[in-house]
This record gives sequence, structure tokens and C-alpha cells, in this order.
Amino acid sequence: MKIGVLQFFSWPGRHGPLEEVYARALERIDIMESGGFDAVWLAEHHFTTFSVCPSVHMLGVMAAARTKRLRIGTAVSLAALYHPLRLAEEVALLDMLSGGRVNWGAGRGFAHSEFHAFGVPPEQSAERFREAVEIVLQSWTQERLNFKGAHFDFEDVEVLPKPMQLPHPPVWMAATSEPAIDWAASRGFSILMDPHASFKDLGAKRRHYTRKLAEAGFSDAGRDIPMARLVALAPTDEEAADVARRGGQWIVDAYAGPQHAHRKSMPPRTYDGKEPVQHYLDSVILHGSPQSMVEQIHRLREEIGLNYLMCAPLSRQSFRLLADEVVPRL
Repeated sequence: MKIGVLQFFSWPGRHGPLEEVYARALERIDIMESGGFDAVWLAEHHFTTFSVCPSVHMLGVMAAARTKRLRIGTAVSLAALYHPLRLAEEVALLDMLSGGRVNWGAGRGFAHSEFHAFGVPPEQSAERFREAVEIVLQSWTQERLNFKGAHFDFEDVEVLPKPMQLPHPPVWMAATSEPAIDWAASRGFSILMDPHASFKDLGAKRRHYTRKLAEAGFSDAGRDIPMARLVALAPTDEEAADVARRGGQWIVDAYAGPQHAHRKSMPPRTYDGKEPVQHYLDSVILHGSPQSMVEQIHRLREEIGLNYLMCAPLSRQSFRLLADEVVPRL
């Protein structure tokens, strides 16, 4: 069982100086380096206090400079918003500067505010994302790039530097919807799984991905499939449930509630017919005491094939208990 951390840079209520958000995240990365964590996965968002990290590659350089062992993941590089050659260069440079420790996670994104601000028509975003992924991978593995697509056209371009890892860093695609899972499986890509999906949906999507991989002639044997989960830990189950409820309320208010549906290019969530915060508490957030958390993780390994848990801790205490009392027991 590998454990990573999905690192958001949230600024709830704009409380305190913004620079403290980054300082706390970097302090957390120092702790991950000395513990048993596999990777920090940096979350990219734009124009929202939900997570103030517009460049996972710049933050990745900071993380790499402070560590020697920890892998540096992007969860994700929002590939549809980038010029693909710039994206290829930045990720390759991060891999070089980190000594070959990059895990490249790429995603399309879904927020209309991001697409509009960056001049990307939402209806083109999936196609632009897929072209960008193809261009990045080809630019890393070919001496000179030649590519002709619907949105990008390059002839005889030498993209430098190449990544340190050969033939390129390990690659994951963020895949929330069935079409996204189908496309990733058809190409043999590993996937990153949605922190907002219910446990039931997570298991169903994991099984669907395995089937689609097999249909395309690939196998999931030996793959790390990070499943992102919001995590609330406290000394007792009751205290952890309170942390989870507060975290769920913040997520619904700031990002994932039905009032935000108009800003997104994906089907609205149903919350299993429940009030949204209660849905997060019952079906999305992992919460409990350290002993309870270890038991829940083992159960998810048996029930849905969890082999890589990507934790998004909902409080400072949650992270410290995760590092001190959960990770050593997995």
C-alpha cells in the first residue's frame, strides 16, 4: 500500500496572510520526506481560494529543492490550458531538477471560469487536452517533434530538456467520467481517481477501468492507481466526524456544492439524494481515529482494490495523525 498526499493550497475565508498557506504546505512536505509517504501530489487551480496554486510546476521545484527521496506528483497539470510545448518543457525541467522524481498527472479541468479566462472553448477542452498529452509524450520520446492535429501543428521542433526518467516520467490521467476512463484505458494510461466520488462510485469506476483496459489489450497488474480521498483524523471517531463535517461544509460552500454547477462542464452531482454535506460525511470522506482509519483502509483494499491512497487531510491534526499513527501501520 502506497500513501501519498494530495496537497491543496486552500485559503478558507482569506484568513491570515496567503504566504502562510504555502509555508504550511512546505512544512508538511518536509514531514513527508522523513516519513513513509511515496509522493506529494500538487493540485492546480485558478481564480479560487479553494486552492491557490496556479503553477504546480513552480511549487514542484520548491518541493524538490527541500527533499531528496519524496516523489513530486502533479494532480494535475491542467493540460488543456497550456501551450503543449511549454508544458513539455516545464515538466521535463522539473524532472531534471528533482533528479528524476516526477509523477506526471494530467487532466482536462472542468471549471468554465478557467476555460474562459484562458481562451479555451469548453467544448474544445477534451480534444485540446488529448492533443496536448500526445504532444508532450512525443516531445519527450522523439529527438525532434513533428505533429499535426486539430489545434496544434509543429514541424521539426527539438524540445529541450528531455526528462531524466526514461523513456519519460510515469504518467497518469485524471479520469472522473466514464468517457474519460474509456479514453485513458484505450491508450493504456494509468488513472488518478476522483476525491469527490462516493466509495460506491469509486469501486464501480475502478472495475470499469479494469474491464476497458483488458478490452484494449492492457492489464492493470502492477499499476499504481491512486484513489484520492478526503481524510479527517482525530483521537476519537466522534471528534473525527466533527472535523469531517466541517470539511464537508467548506468543500460544498467553496467548490463542490450544487450552487457551483453552472461553473463546471460536467454533469451535476446527485449526492445520492442526500443533503450535500451529509453525502460527503457518509459516502466520500474517510474519517475516524487512527485505529479506525487503518481498518477502513484495509477494508477498501479488499473491497475496491485500493493499492495507492492519495490523502487530502482536512486539518493539521489530520495530517499529523496520518503521518505519525496511520502511515507506519500500513
